[in-house]
This record gives sequence, C-alpha cells and structure tokens, in this order.
Amino acid sequence: MPNSIAIAGIHTGIGKTIAAAVIAEAIGADYWKPVQAGTEERDSVIVKNLITNGEKRVHDEAVVLTSPMSPHAAAAIDGIEINFTKFQWPSTEKILLVETAGGILSPMSDNTTMADFIQHYQMPAILIAQNYLGSINHTLLSIEVLKSRGIRLLGIVMNGIENKSSETFIEHYAQTQIIARIPHFEQLDNSSVIKCAADIKYPLLSALKNI
Repeated sequence: MPNSIAIAGIHTGIGKTIAAAVIAEAIGADYWKPVQAGTEERDSVIVKNLITNGEKRVHDEAVVLTSPMSPHAAAAIDGIEINFTKFQWPSTEKILLVETAGGILSPMSDNTTMADFIQHYQMPAILIAQNYLGSINHTLLSIEVLKSRGIRLLGIVMNGIENKSSETFIEHYAQTQIIARIPHFEQLDNSSVIKCAADIKYPLLSALKNI
C-alpha cells in the first residue's frame, strides 16, 4: 500500500473531487477513487483531465457501480458485494490521494462506512468543507468521528466562499487548521487548477510535511 491520504468530506457534493485535483497538482500526488457510483460522470475522468500528466497519475477504480447513489444501494442493484479489505491498491511511489464518497459516515457497503475504510487502512485525512447553513455542525461532527476513531486529521480545505466567522469558530473549537482554500472556478480546466495549485502549494506542503 502506497503512502496515502484520504480525501474525506463533510457532506455529499461539497467539492471533494475538484479539491483532490487541486491538491494532487499542488503536491505532485497521484489520485484514486476506489468506489465510483455512477458511470455518466466518473470522478477519475474529471481529475485525469484537470491535472498534469493525468493519464499516468490517476488510477482505475476498484469498483465501478452503474447507479449514481450511495455505494451500498448501487452495489445491491448491480449484485456486487463491496469488501474494502480486498481492494487491490494502485502501485505508485508518489503520495496517493484516496477520495471517499459522500460524507464521512456515508455507507460504503451494507455494514461499513467511509470512516471504517479510512480507519482500517490507517490513513491520515484531509477534510473538505464548504460554508453553508449548517456547515459548522457538519464539519464539527465529521471531525469528532475522525477523532473518535484515531484518524489523524491533517487539516481542513475550504472549498468555495469564505466565511471568517464560521471558519474561526471551527478552527478554535476543534483545535485544527484550515490549511488551504479553493475558490469557486468560473472556468474549470487544467490552467485554472494549475494556478490554484500554485497558490496553495506551500501551505499544503508545510501542513503535510510529517506524513
């Protein structure tokens, strides 16, 4: 198993995939999404098109499910059993960013969650968050889950609009740091990802120096 970092989220649809692409570009990491639910818009393809040399740095999924829904439900439709202890991990000498699906307690199978997966492989995690009504609660709950399982939180990456009041409360209450901010992209392409990655590269590398 390569040196890996879990890319976890506080909720579904808060920008984990775009954040993972920017982080991968910034630190020269590879990318892997082990479970993909839905085939029309595959996250691996999105990242492959956004990062430099994506064809070599984005690895094939362990499980691809037809329906765009929670993996446990999509697997039932496809007649597939997901057992993350049997995943074949990509081979790479780079840091591997491992993107989970949904929020930290979203199901991976009928009896496991994304947190179980991260805990099993003893990966440290970067938590992707956004500012919206209720996001303080979602962020702090996600951090509590990580702490309760002994999962090392490397920091929070904020995706989208800044809210200093919310972010200061989260940092102070949870005793953690926002290590990078990813803006809303008016145009999302390789050039915009490269520019954003350059802006956050050194704060990220500083936060990740001890992994």
